[in-house]
Amino acid sequence: MTEPIDIVIYHNPDCGTSRNTLAMIRNAGIEPHVVEYLKTPPSRALLMQLIARMGIPVRNLLREKGTPYAELGLQDETLTDEQLLDAMMEHPILINRPIVVSPMGVKLCRPSEAVLDILPMPQKGAFSKEDGEAVIDAEGRRAS
Repeated sequence: MTEPIDIVIYHNPDCGTSRNTLAMIRNAGIEPHVVEYLKTPPSRALLMQLIARMGIPVRNLLREKGTPYAELGLQDETLTDEQLLDAMMEHPILINRPIVVSPMGVKLCRPSEAVLDILPMPQKGAFSKEDGEAVIDAEGRRAS
């Protein structure tokens, strides 16, 4: 019997990219821990840890579309990381998604096929995104 693979996805079921990412994890035969981060936001310490593990600037995790980004003036380049984190803590919708944590790393999976870089198991069959774009062929390889 193989050891279970521990994968966590910070997921928003209303987001197509997030749904596609979750489907690709499942297409590899892995049932991840799904955290609907709008219902259960990560703590500030966990969010800081995820950002550090992704190796990205705090600003790169900010979501603009469909959020209060503009109203809160978050485009202001003089805002500190602490101020950006404060905004994400107050408005979790500002946290871009999906974030996937795997034994192979942590990644903001935009586009959704970025998850393939950190899945320890191959895809088990063909996969197309919700919009019909083929990502994985019938042999489980990335479609060109």
